[in-house]
Amino acid sequence: MSQQHKQKKSSEVSGMSRLFGDLANRTSLAAGRATTFLIAVGIVIVWAISGPLFHFSDTWQLVIKTGTTIVTFLMVFLIQNSQNRDSAAIQVKLDELIRVGAARNSLVGIEHLTDAEIEELRDKCEARAKTEKIAEESVDRTRESAARAAQKVAS
Repeated sequence: MSQQHKQKKSSEVSGMSRLFGDLANRTSLAAGRATTFLIAVGIVIVWAISGPLFHFSDTWQLVIKTGTTIVTFLMVFLIQNSQNRDSAAIQVKLDELIRVGAARNSLVGIEHLTDAEIEELRDKCEARAKTEKIAEESVDRTRESAARAAQKVAS
């Protein structure tokens, strides 16, 4: 495949990804608005009121079932796309904070580990935190004891 063809294909994919990402983002924002919820409630109410007009027929029932199935099916993909992008963005931000902060740089990229490996790291971090807490409490007790001893000497 020629370099020019690869670049064209790459720009088409990124263009398609950008278009889908924008659509997913706008749709998920719109879906979360109160107005959208009220419109959906209105549709259900109109459908329910129209029941007697259609004698609660199978077609009448099929309309709402088909509509809700289609909307649900499409929304799953759109919301998942938005969630994936949000998670990736948060992960990049956390990685950058770890990289520039006092945290251990070895934690950057752990989201790519298996569940068992992440659980092992979590256990180690929790054990380290407990040890640090015990050490801090010990230092505080030693300070208090030293302060009392200093007061006795001073009195």
